[in-house]
Amino acid sequence: MTGDDFGLSVAVNEAIEEAHARGILTSASLMIGSPAAADAVERARRNPSLRVGLHVVVVRGAPVLARQRIDRIVDREGMLRRDLVRASFRWALDRKARAQLHDEIEAQFEAYRATGLSLDHVDSHNHLHVHPIVFDLLLEIGPRYGMRALRIPDEPALASYRAAGDRFFSRAVWPLFLAPWMRRMRKRARRAGLVTNDFVFGMRDSGHVTRDRVHGYVRVLPEGVSEIYAHPSTNGANGDPLAAGYDHAGELAALVDAGVRRAIDEAGVELVAYGDIA
Repeated sequence: MTGDDFGLSVAVNEAIEEAHARGILTSASLMIGSPAAADAVERARRNPSLRVGLHVVVVRGAPVLARQRIDRIVDREGMLRRDLVRASFRWALDRKARAQLHDEIEAQFEAYRATGLSLDHVDSHNHLHVHPIVFDLLLEIGPRYGMRALRIPDEPALASYRAAGDRFFSRAVWPLFLAPWMRRMRKRARRAGLVTNDFVFGMRDSGHVTRDRVHGYVRVLPEGVSEIYAHPSTNGANGDPLAAGYDHAGELAALVDAGVRRAIDEAGVELVAYGDIA
């Protein structure tokens, strides 16, 4: 069970620490360039059993490098671009933008290494490592910084629908569209010697991984390694205006709920982090 956006705000950091100490959260993904990253690192150091990985940010977030060094991939405020489609086309068509993207990703790995934390896994904000250019850069850069595990955002359509009981079309069609690329990502990652999850849950319920959803996931978990991820926060917001509709408090409540933990134990599900299977 992973908490994303570690470092985005103090409220997110508080929730992740609480969900690990009192609940089922085993790992967190750190946004190393975000405002509360230093606070997140301190919390990780005093909770050594919390496995921490790098949440690579290439859109919709704060970069590590100065605006002048990455002017082709940031907006006027110096933030990584919000428009995913435009950003993707810029990386594909602009050689200098690709070079800056390379430098920013490497700077994030470097900044993470400077914390002294062990690198449990790597994933990305908004799953942008599904983009071929970003994915190739992670495979090029990550191993030099100790990357041993990588999230494959592959949510099983039928299991997701059975768990939630809603939005059949969106749960079924999008995974079918992405299936060939998911297989390619997993094959290339494993060829590079990386550990990957078999499935992920939470993509179609992002921001709404509440008690009922987690109970549903537990009932339908397929054989293998499944990662469930959430975006908890202690104050009902995480500091990201694009996540204004998320039920952050409800997600935190699910992570510390005794009934959820009981359901996990009764189902014989083992709570692990990537480092336990690497």
